[in-house]
Order: sequence, then C-alpha cells, then structure tokens
Amino acid sequence: MTALSARMLTRSRSLGPGAGPRGCREEPGPLRRREAAAEARKSHSPVKRPRKAQRLRVAYEGSDSEKGEGAEPLKVPVWEPQDWQQQLVNIRAMRNKKDAPVDHLGTEHCYDSSAPPKVRRYQVLLSLMLSSQTKDQVTAGAMQRLRARGLTVDSILQTDDATLGKLIYPVGFWRSKVKYIKQTSAILQQHYGGDIPASVAELVALPGVGPKMAHLAMAVAWGTVSGIAVDTHVHRIANRLRWTKKATKSPEETRAALEEWLPSPHPHRELWHEINGLLVGFGQQTCLPVHPRCHACLNQALCPAAQGL
Repeated sequence: MTALSARMLTRSRSLGPGAGPRGCREEPGPLRRREAAAEARKSHSPVKRPRKAQRLRVAYEGSDSEKGEGAEPLKVPVWEPQDWQQQLVNIRAMRNKKDAPVDHLGTEHCYDSSAPPKVRRYQVLLSLMLSSQTKDQVTAGAMQRLRARGLTVDSILQTDDATLGKLIYPVGFWRSKVKYIKQTSAILQQHYGGDIPASVAELVALPGVGPKMAHLAMAVAWGTVSGIAVDTHVHRIANRLRWTKKATKSPEETRAALEEWLPSPHPHRELWHEINGLLVGFGQQTCLPVHPRCHACLNQALCPAAQGL
C-alpha cells in the first residue's frame, strides 16, 4: 500500500461512518439533546380527549330470583300506626252486640226499602244531609215524618219551606238544611231525572253535601266503596289512637291521612266501608267526646290518649 493510500484510510476511520461530503455531521451539543428529548416526549405522549360525563350506577344486592328479568322494584314501606291491628280487634269485640244508636237509626236504616231504587237513593242522600251535626235519634225521627208524607223529589219540591222546617226540626241547622234540601232536590230533578249522582265529585257539588255524606251515599245508595267516611266520631278516635301520622285538625284531613296507610288496592280496603259505623258506635258508647269511658275500654293499655287521663 502506498503512503498516500495509507493516509486516506487512516483519515476515513477517524471520522467514522458517514464521513465525507454527504454523511458528515457534528456531535449534538447540550441544546440539541434537550430539543431531541422534548420532541421524543411529544411524539410518544397520548392525546388528551375531554372526558364524557358518566352516570352513577348503584347496584343493590338481592336474591337470585330478584336478579332475573321481570324483578319487581323495591317497595317503600308504608307507615302504619303502632298496635292498630290489636286496637281494631278490641274495638270489634266491644262492638259485637251492635247496640249503638248508629246500628239501628243510622243512614242504612232510614230509607224505605220497599220504594223504587231511585227513590231509595234519594232518601239515603236526604238522611245524610239531615244527619250533619245531629244525633241519629233526631235524624231518624225527621225521616219518619218526611216519609209519612211520601218522601220523593217531587213531594219535597211541592212542600213549602215553613212546613219542611217543621217536619225536620230539631235537626241541627234546620233552617239552612231546608234551603239546601230544596236546592239539591231541584238540581236532581232538572239534571239527574230525580236520581242522585253516582260519583263523589258530583255529589259534593250539590248544596249541603260534604265528603263524608258523599262517600256514605256511594256505599249505601250505589254499593261502591269510594273512600273512608269520616265524621266527628271517626276524627276524634283516629287522633286519640294515633291512627294518623300527625295530629289532624278536620275530618277531611283525617280521611286523607287514614287512606294513606289503608290505600287501594290493599288487603285492608274492606275497612274503608266498615270503619265509619264501627268507630261511630264506639264513639257513641265508649270513646265519648267528653269523659271517655277508658276504664271500660279494652284498648286502655294501648291508647296513647288514655295514658294522659
């Protein structure tokens, strides 16, 4: 090898790969190394995308049968009064003789059972209108006097106010009831063919007819249980026994409170019709408005009101 060739080979090895005009390059300094590292991180970092809002799902444990298709949703427990079932059993036991005034002189016993159905229903409604703020004995006497003259829509409309007042006296608020009876009878003749409406909404729209009367009229006249009929007796006793979640101030408020835990459809639906006569008789004989006979009551130990007497 010539001296020139040896010098060229030595120079080529000292420059390393890529030597020459095309492959020559300088070693990267500190600045170039930092830029290269930054480029590498940028090329390998994942692209951030906005997160989608996720719904929170709560899983409930259940039996295998509940996990299958068609499983019923969990039911919220319904509030019920403490000891109400035993209290009811005791009241039924105290009322087993059915010898209270309501049992013989109540609405179910005031109409003429031999009259045509339309007339019977009218007499039921009329007896309910008379019974407000009136003892059963007084209501029954007024109904007897009215029936003796033939109690129909037409006969009432043909009776002057003074005579009608004498016939129903001494029922409570008899003057107002004369006016209500006349107005309601005229409406029944003009719009219902002498019959009474078959819905609570239409019944309460009549002059002198309240919710308690409407629900009792539906039950007695039409055989339909539309709600719990609550009068002063039922209102008083329900609050004494704490059959309402909180104290109520009116019979209508008590009705709504009772129907919340005796709802429809419900195994206790049959109580909706029974509870009025049951508690009214109990209120007439034992759970009196003033000086209740707690010493003779089977619920004395279970009644919150009795504990304070």
